[in-house]
Amino acid sequence: MEFETTRDIPIPSRLVDQVIGQEPSVAIIKKAAIQRRNVLLIGDPGTGKSMLGQALAELLPREELEDILCLPNQNDSHTPRIMTVPGVEGRKIVDHYKQLARKTDQQRSMLLLGIPALVILVGLALQVTNPEGNPILFAILVALVAFFVIGQFRSRRENLVPKLLVDNSESNSAPFNDATGAHAGALLGDVRHDPFQSGGLGTPAHDRVEAGLIHKSHKGVLYIDEVATLNQKTQQQLLTAMQDRQLSITGRSELSSGAMVRTEAVPCDFVLVASGNIDTVRRMHPALRSRIRGYGYEIAVNHVMKDTMENRRKLVRFVAQEITNDGKIPHFSRAAVLAIILESKKRADRKHHLTLRLRDLGGMIRAAGDLAREEGVPFVEARHVFASRNLARSLENQIADKQIERKKEYKIFETVGNIIGRVNGLAVMAGDSGAARGGHITPIEATVTPAQGTGGRVIATGSLRVIARESVQNVSAWFKKYAGTDIRNLDFHIQFLGVHGIDGDSASITIATAIMSDLEGLPVRQDLAMTGSFSVRGTVLPIGGATAKIEGAYEAGVKEVIIPRTNLEDVVLEDKIREAVKIHPVETLEEVLSIALVGWSTRSRDIELDPSTKLQGMRSSRKSLGFPS
Repeated sequence: MEFETTRDIPIPSRLVDQVIGQEPSVAIIKKAAIQRRNVLLIGDPGTGKSMLGQALAELLPREELEDILCLPNQNDSHTPRIMTVPGVEGRKIVDHYKQLARKTDQQRSMLLLGIPALVILVGLALQVTNPEGNPILFAILVALVAFFVIGQFRSRRENLVPKLLVDNSESNSAPFNDATGAHAGALLGDVRHDPFQSGGLGTPAHDRVEAGLIHKSHKGVLYIDEVATLNQKTQQQLLTAMQDRQLSITGRSELSSGAMVRTEAVPCDFVLVASGNIDTVRRMHPALRSRIRGYGYEIAVNHVMKDTMENRRKLVRFVAQEITNDGKIPHFSRAAVLAIILESKKRADRKHHLTLRLRDLGGMIRAAGDLAREEGVPFVEARHVFASRNLARSLENQIADKQIERKKEYKIFETVGNIIGRVNGLAVMAGDSGAARGGHITPIEATVTPAQGTGGRVIATGSLRVIARESVQNVSAWFKKYAGTDIRNLDFHIQFLGVHGIDGDSASITIATAIMSDLEGLPVRQDLAMTGSFSVRGTVLPIGGATAKIEGAYEAGVKEVIIPRTNLEDVVLEDKIREAVKIHPVETLEEVLSIALVGWSTRSRDIELDPSTKLQGMRSSRKSLGFPS
């Protein structure tokens, strides 16, 4: 990557060429633009779904655009007529009718002034001939009434002026409308209420019709994020509009006079680009999804891309695009861009990959730019990027910091000494996108007691959710098979200190270590924290958020951490954290116990198990626990 600053990086003019890391999606979007197919995009927030929708609109042909007019119906005023004309022509038609109405309005203005003046003149004449009757006051009163009444009546020409519902006269590309969060009236069209419905004072029905976003997207793209948040009735009407490519506009409120008005069918031949997360698929109206799938494409949007030189170049271009689009921050130096790439690698939470949650990454770019602008330097340097990590910290990270501070203050966890039955676990507070994670310490205590009644139980507190409860059952299964003590008449009590609503199975090795500590009477090192799932056969399995958890341990003052060996390449840390925290990658639960429990000597801490020796290691573990081989 040969460049000095992002000022040297060319930016493509077309939006579709600016999309980063979504090559399969871009290929489908191009096909959808040619064939006018609907698209459903499923993926994490901030991965470029709306940008793909805008790119599709950019690829649609401009020459097909049409204007839509709403005209009065002389036979039925409550059923306004609809007319479509080529783009730009609609504005000309409306201007023509307005010009005719303007001439009529001039005549009405003459009457508005002439009739009251004539009445007053007649009153003056009568006053001269008959001064005793005082007719001038009566004439002035009549003139005022005439002036008010004439002023309230709309001219017939004015009532005939069409309303331009959809105007493409100034559009250079096919329309793109974002209907995310729109209510039924804004999406499907509505008719305004008219408080003056009689006596010639009301507004004509056709003039109260308001086009919906589906009509404004005619010959263009309608984008709806989190499409499943629309109620089922609205989704059904959206489906009808997609099938018929037209939908009449009526008042959406039954209490409004607009409910009596229903236009002729209004064209709405749009391409729907709907998006959401995986839960959206479950909550969508089945018929709406079937329509998209049958007449379009479903796309699972990438949230990571491989860490290759080509993809790093794309990330460099993304930084340049963000700076250009923002227009208020300086360009980045080469070192600053490399710091952004490192952050992307860290946020991917997957070895040899870069994150595509680019909206979050863009926030960090702007924060670093703000710091450089505040200093008055010409370019953003790496130090600004590193400083922006604190400035642009996610809510999850900020909350995790407060939790660590509170736990330190009340000594909910310890970082020195040895305690029986108490282990420092590691957890993350994940955001909606799954990307913004705040690592923190979650102490877990366990005690083993004689069972009350027949048969032992596993009792876990902390409002555990489904996956966490299942992980506790896996731990109990392992003990039933491998523990050297008869546990049938023992109760295992497990407590997650200071937290509620725990989910996930990454605390499995922590729970097992706490139970084994109490069962064997061996203390646990408190300068150590751990995270990892494990199978019922004792193999440590990978978890998510390894980097964030180690950062949380560093913030809490922990010196050593245990993580699954398979997560070792996922870890991306600053040098100061890597130097301060010793990382123990493990493959089996026995390795965990040998590191964490003081006095557990079945294995040397420095021995690295070869996969081929796992079964042999498990057998030796059973022997050490008192089981026959």
